[in-house]
Amino acid sequence: MIEKTVNLQTLTQLFVPAASPLMPPLLHMTSIRSDHRKVSRFANAFFAGLAVVLLSGCKLAEVFSLSGPQSTMVTAGPVAKSQWDLFMVTVYVTTFIFVVVGGVLAYAQIKFRAKTDEEANAAPPPQGHGNPLVEIGLIAASVGLLVIIAIPTLRGIWYTHDVPEDEKGSAMDIVATGYQWWFKFEYPSEMVKLPNGAGEAPLVTGNELVVPANVPIRVQLRTVDVIHSFWIPKLAGKVDMIPNRANFLWFKADKPGYYYGQCAEYCGDSHAIMRFRVIALSPGDYVKWLDNQKESARSVTADSQASAEAPRAQFASLKLDGRPALSGSPEFDANPLEAWRRMQEPEPGEKAADIAAGRKLFQQKTCISCHTVRGHEGIGVTGPDLTRVGARSTIAAGVLENTREHMHEWIKNPNHFKPGNKMWFGGYNTLEGDEWKPNPNLALNDHEIDLLVDYLHSLK
Repeated sequence: MIEKTVNLQTLTQLFVPAASPLMPPLLHMTSIRSDHRKVSRFANAFFAGLAVVLLSGCKLAEVFSLSGPQSTMVTAGPVAKSQWDLFMVTVYVTTFIFVVVGGVLAYAQIKFRAKTDEEANAAPPPQGHGNPLVEIGLIAASVGLLVIIAIPTLRGIWYTHDVPEDEKGSAMDIVATGYQWWFKFEYPSEMVKLPNGAGEAPLVTGNELVVPANVPIRVQLRTVDVIHSFWIPKLAGKVDMIPNRANFLWFKADKPGYYYGQCAEYCGDSHAIMRFRVIALSPGDYVKWLDNQKESARSVTADSQASAEAPRAQFASLKLDGRPALSGSPEFDANPLEAWRRMQEPEPGEKAADIAAGRKLFQQKTCISCHTVRGHEGIGVTGPDLTRVGARSTIAAGVLENTREHMHEWIKNPNHFKPGNKMWFGGYNTLEGDEWKPNPNLALNDHEIDLLVDYLHSLK
């Protein structure tokens, strides 16, 4: 056998066309320098920063202050604060690693870069196989940095797992159940009397969880269909609601406030708009709210009407192409807690006759088969409990501010705001064979919707 030694330069000449002046010789370390390199780098940094601002979809002030309504960086409770502190420890450690590694890399690139064409084409220096002391030192440093992260991580896991022992005696339990696509909140320790002497049952609300401030809240997480995820960014992190599995989390609000929640696990068509609210009240305000909730649904008679007369909105004239946006009004967004407080009071100009007509429609149109109005009619559990729906700040699981106009639009076409919801598919429309067809029992004109709005908004 004849052995032939072919060097790298020969291979390069064999496989690289000589008539290609723009192609650098293969297997050589070369540096292609651009006269516009500094401009290019500046442009890349500028457009990257611009993309961050534009893609965030937030106001500039919120982008740089990181203080949006669902910000995890502005905490309002000890659980969220613990998670934020752990996050910052990780940021500090990884920033240190980035600076050290990046600094060594930058030093090596600047110190040993090829400054001339002769250096660029020179043969590589003798290659080594590492330094044992350096390698052992790097391993020890890496382990040390991981320990720095691991200690607060374990402490955080232990703290957020359950209410601390010294606070368990004052903790309040709530059962949160996820549906496609809304949340039911049940207060097991607060019993209410059912109509007609049917016994007692726990107090139930929909999409708005009202709790006392500075009290630990243990939330039992359940679901009746698919996997959901319970998340209140400013109060606690995400925990999944898994079918046939008990799960829970706890949180505590440092002070009274209005906090935004969200399902954080893809659960179907309207997952992105499966929202809820947590309203934390002072102890006195919470007791007043609780006492009102335990009463049967409010009934409006001619004698109980508000004294002031206010003009009624003519919902029938609403333009469908001008549907309200999925957000609150400027007044609501400026102070949502105060807006919620105002919702607790009866509206001026209530008309007992229209409210009674709306209540009758609520029965006739079979709304009572899916909803409950405790003390009036209805035993349904498919949809949210509507006993105090007029006092809630939002409807459609936090999608719309609870105004009369929004309520009208929601009743008229719920599928527009929450695609695939069961009020539309299974209520307004029924499945005949393989085709969905309108349900004549739930056909509503604008006047009938107005009456239903009158009734539902009277439920304070």
